[in-house]
Amino acid sequence: MTEKIILAGFGGQGMMLLGKLLAQTAIADSLYVTYFPSYGTEVRGGTAVYHLVISSEEIFSPLIEEADTLIVMNQPSYQKYKDLITHGGLLLLNSSMVKFDSFPDVKIYPIPATEIASKLGNVLVANIVMLGAYLEVKKLFTAESILGQLNISLCGRKKDLLAINQQALEKGMQAIHSLNV
Repeated sequence: MTEKIILAGFGGQGMMLLGKLLAQTAIADSLYVTYFPSYGTEVRGGTAVYHLVISSEEIFSPLIEEADTLIVMNQPSYQKYKDLITHGGLLLLNSSMVKFDSFPDVKIYPIPATEIASKLGNVLVANIVMLGAYLEVKKLFTAESILGQLNISLCGRKKDLLAINQQALEKGMQAIHSLNV
């Protein structure tokens, strides 16, 4: 099993946390992981991208030329990375912010992540909504495994954010079932 994932969005949309949670969960499940985050000037609003490879076998490069899964949070990220998705791949996109084309051989899940997160009371959890959708489609990890890593990440002053992140994860998982794809 090898899963090549590209996560992309504006700086501040939580792509680094999303990638970190997936990587830490994979490591906790004794899988091999490589990652390549890019967030230099992106913290000021440019595209933040995270290349993540998860495998049951040794991995030789963190760079991804063709992604099995592409998770995009905004239009510029979609435009920049859409051509990197492999035939038969998975495209999860934040339909609150992305207008998308159809691809003949790609499974597309438009998730209104920003809208869902806003209804929960914090647009900053849109990344976790997308994570929930990804978990529901791929079944690579359990929600409990992700929540365990989230609990580790949200310690100290951020501990009070755990409940809303759990709700966001659940809403993302539920959003998959409301789609007709």
